[in-house]
Amino acid sequence: MDNTEELLGVLEGILFVVGDEGIDLKTLTETMNISEESVKSLLKELKKRYESKDRGLRISYLGNAFKLTTKQEHKDYYKKLVVNPGTNKLSSSALETLAIIAYKQPITSAEVSEIRGVNTSWLIRKLLAKGLIKASGKSDMPGRPNIYETTKEFLDYFGLATINDLPKVNEPKKDDIDEETDLFKSSYKEIEDN
Repeated sequence: MDNTEELLGVLEGILFVVGDEGIDLKTLTETMNISEESVKSLLKELKKRYESKDRGLRISYLGNAFKLTTKQEHKDYYKKLVVNPGTNKLSSSALETLAIIAYKQPITSAEVSEIRGVNTSWLIRKLLAKGLIKASGKSDMPGRPNIYETTKEFLDYFGLATINDLPKVNEPKKDDIDEETDLFKSSYKEIEDN
């Protein structure tokens, strides 16, 4: 495999990992450790490949960032997936994502993903489509990502009058954390040879 094919794969993977936050040209150049012109050339080539009818994605340039998005001409299929009564139930991962947003709002997608330990971009898009969360502004973080919070529909869905009606979550106290046992230390002492 030549280097260009490998770099196209790397670029595609990066675009997938950054999700709906996207990535700017400068960060792509630094991450891939190649020139800006090389990155632009790779973006053009990958974009051309995605234009094929047998591909469901495309590369979009939105808000000064490159990101993978679905094709507009397929939107009716995606709409069915989101609003279909059979898919109207929330999965445990969607509930977990929603709980993080509810308790930590306002919060960015990257912060939710960091807490969960997995990319939550798709789940956030699904929760947005269901109207349970909304983009409520932009963060001051680099790239100015969207910040999310719950909606009135969220309150209605869970039968809450206000967000303050959420059950209280007990955060671990600092003393509890300090008292945890170090799992890497052995509780056995070595017997010395005499």
